[in-house]
Amino acid sequence: MKRNVMYVDEVGRGALAGPVLACAVCIPLLTPQLAQFGKKDSKQLSPGKREEIYKAIIQHSGVLWGLGVASSMVIDKINIHQATRFAMKQAVQSLRQKLKKRGVTALSLVIDGTSLLDIQLPQKAIPKADALFAPCAIASIIAKVKRDRLMVAYHKRLPSYCFQKHKGYGTAEHLMAISSYGPCAIHRMSFSPIKSRDTLSV
Repeated sequence: MKRNVMYVDEVGRGALAGPVLACAVCIPLLTPQLAQFGKKDSKQLSPGKREEIYKAIIQHSGVLWGLGVASSMVIDKINIHQATRFAMKQAVQSLRQKLKKRGVTALSLVIDGTSLLDIQLPQKAIPKADALFAPCAIASIIAKVKRDRLMVAYHKRLPSYCFQKHKGYGTAEHLMAISSYGPCAIHRMSFSPIKSRDTLSV
């Protein structure tokens, strides 16, 4: 029996604020158009091009996907490695439900990274999988756009930190804001240099 493959990637692992967000993608028939969408992973695309490809992907009936999220609180509680695996597992389970409705039960996983997931499916962890497999690159694009939009929404609540610009990563501007205002509710308190502070600004 031929197995349909789910490809899993995440974004936000190295940020100082906001969640880790994972996406799992299954493309039963990889058409030339979809292969072109996945030619580059999200980090190699400009924000405008990423949005353009994202809109085309989610409107395509041949792309099935699921999301998983681990908040900054979860990251602080179980560490970034386990939180990433948690988000990836959520994404896989979400996608499996969609596939089940279509009668697809024979599945395997390709995970971008070095760690397998605690889930009863045949799986491989492959570093830089988003550069090797178009569906994995598509997963990275979906995850990146979804997380970026979430960080823009956080900016509206917490404008002092300019999350719409750096998306929670440790830029000079972000570090200066943390120094001026202290960490806020979505900062990862277990990450340096935030863990040396104990002031919350909400």
